[in-house]
Amino acid sequence: MVRKHFIFYGMVQGVGFRYRAVQAARMFGLTGCVSNESDGSVSMEVQGDSDYIDRMIEILQQGTYIQIDRIEVSVLSPQEHETGFHVLDY
Repeated sequence: MVRKHFIFYGMVQGVGFRYRAVQAARMFGLTGCVSNESDGSVSMEVQGDSDYIDRMIEILQQGTYIQIDRIEVSVLSPQEHETGFHVLDY
């Protein structure tokens, strides 16, 4: 199991990105969260099988109105006992 933090730049807000992330995460049994950031990017932490995380990112990149120009990725320590994948609203 791995946990990764992603920051997506491009046309990623107001285009269904977070909804698509939730759907993809649930499809692959991944946990974590996704949120819009004040600079127009989207931040996401996702945990689970590395291959499923890669497949989730592929699904996000295929979004109809989504255009990802750049992705920053870092590896985090897995969080035990995390359940579900949800949108964080601040």
